[in-house]
Amino acid sequence: MKIAIDPYMFRGLPMAEMVRTVADMGYSYIELSPRAEFMPFFRHPRADDARVAELRSVLRETCVELSSILPLYTWSSPVEEERRDAVRYWKRMIEVAVELGVTLMNSEFNGRPERAAESEGAFWRSMEELLPIFEREGIALNLEAHPDDFCEENGPAVDLVRAINRPWVNYLYCAPHTFHLSGAEPGADIRAMMEYAGDKLKHVHIADSFDHKGSSGLRYILNPPGTTARVHQHLDIGQGEVEWDAFFQTLRDLDFDGVATVCVFGWEERARESSEFMLDRVTRELVA
Repeated sequence: MKIAIDPYMFRGLPMAEMVRTVADMGYSYIELSPRAEFMPFFRHPRADDARVAELRSVLRETCVELSSILPLYTWSSPVEEERRDAVRYWKRMIEVAVELGVTLMNSEFNGRPERAAESEGAFWRSMEELLPIFEREGIALNLEAHPDDFCEENGPAVDLVRAINRPWVNYLYCAPHTFHLSGAEPGADIRAMMEYAGDKLKHVHIADSFDHKGSSGLRYILNPPGTTARVHQHLDIGQGEVEWDAFFQTLRDLDFDGVATVCVFGWEERARESSEFMLDRVTRELVA
């Protein structure tokens, strides 16, 4: 198993300094998420040969590895021009992954929940173009449901991953999305959701979140009434309402041997303290 960090809270550091900081905190793996100068959100990658070479060099220097690369593109957009652009961006990022020696990429379903059928159709068109490239390059793909994507709930997301029908395409359970993954009903059975993924569960994102459905739906009061906005957090373990005993015990029961990524985003002012705390806790739960 690989314990990685999503270094988004350190994105203000130059790439080489970010990697050295991660290494100094004790992490051996990085899940590379969007950075403006390398792989921006929803736009064509900026990484050129020089930036790729710089990243390769500092990874060798620090003995840190990239567990995975997490691009975010609108590959399920029901607007065909946006979808085609996203596929173009994906192709370039796959090239970068190959240059970096990375054999795993992960992402979200994307698309629009109010146009779910159209978005799923767009997703499958993108899959038809990209799956042969992933397979040719030997790169595995892990997919997660995300609030405000066309597929937001655990069961349908796992079913969609299974429908792709490739052994190297698997499921990512994102703990801070737990209360969206469980649907509209109060609470969340985290064990049942993870067990439903079963052998397709190859990746987890670890951060805490509050149950937005709690207190009769009044945990958060959003205006205007009826807004479709989604809310969740990426906090340190223990600062929210995710059932961590059940989460970690289920991973142990499933003999989880994939990537466990720390992805706290809520504390940039104490990013190092947060990241060190999370590494210690995850290591004690899953390795020690």
